[in-house]
Order: sequence, then C-alpha cells, then structure tokens
Amino acid sequence: MDLSLFEKFGILFRYIFSSFLSIEMFLLSLLLFMILVVNLRRNNHLVQMIAIGIYIGFVIGILISYSTYVKSCMDSFVKAIMNYIYFPSTIVYFFIILFVTVMILWTLFSKKMSQFKKIVNYLFFSILYFFFMSFVALAAYDMVDLLDIAKLYQNETILCLVQISNFILLIWLLFTGFYYLFFYFKKKFD
Repeated sequence: MDLSLFEKFGILFRYIFSSFLSIEMFLLSLLLFMILVVNLRRNNHLVQMIAIGIYIGFVIGILISYSTYVKSCMDSFVKAIMNYIYFPSTIVYFFIILFVTVMILWTLFSKKMSQFKKIVNYLFFSILYFFFMSFVALAAYDMVDLLDIAKLYQNETILCLVQISNFILLIWLLFTGFYYLFFYFKKKFD
C-alpha cells in the first residue's frame, strides 16, 4: 500500500460518509466527545459513569462478539512479553533507559512527591543506570556490537544485566502502582 498521508485521510473521509452505519458511529463518537468536554466544567458524576459504561460496554461487546480475535490478541501479547523476557531487545532496553531518565527528571522537579517516594525512585533509577552503564561498558570492552543480537545472547553477563534491569523496572512499576493505589484509597476513605 503505497499511499501518501493525504490519500490515506481521503480514504478515511470517504469511508466515514459512505454508509449510514459509519455516519452513525461518527456522530455518536462526536456526540460523546462533546458531552465529555461540556461535562468538564459541570463535573457531573452521572455523565462520567454513563461514559465509562459506554466505553466498557463497547469493550465487553468486542470480547463477546469476537472472542477468537481477542484470544489471538492476548496470545500474541503474552508471547511478545515472554519473548522479550527471555530474549530482551537492546533497542527496548535503550527506550527503558530513556523512560527512566524522564522519570528521574520528573522526580527531581516534583513538588507533590513525598520524600519516601523520591528516595525509592532515586534508588531504583540509580541501580538501573548502573546496570545500563555496565551493559554499555561490557559491550565495548568485549567488542560486542549492540545490534548483533546473537553475540549479545552469547555473553551471559550482558544478558543477565538486561534481564535483571527489566525485573527491577517491573518491581518499581508494581511498587509505584501499589503506592499510588494506597494513597488513593487512603484519601478516599479517610
């Protein structure tokens, strides 16, 4: 499919106005969007609950109507995660470090974050940076090309550094999720 961006938008525009079903779906989506925007000022909880019900109902409808498609998507997702866990990508590892860098900057400049959470973030991010620097230094010392996956997988130390870094990031994500969940419920019920 060798189409320009404008040609792709042209195809989508023609599709939207090609049948009553697509026009109805477009109008319903536009109406829901406008209701949610208007509700930002009014902050009506009933409107929010109805919107949540519509979105969840749509997802449940897809789960029921296209169960084979959903199972295939879930299988592919789990396989991709398992494949990454056992055979980590150095490209994804680089983007993880970019994410960690953004999170460090956010932690440094956040005025709302507690001291305890800042210390935990500094600890986890320092460990992740140490592992990434070790990964790069070891690859340079052993003259391993970072894009040559086969050579990277032959070096057990490099592979362990990447896998343990992923595990530490997962622990940080779980901790952060439970941390904010705890304070959300504490604030809600206190």
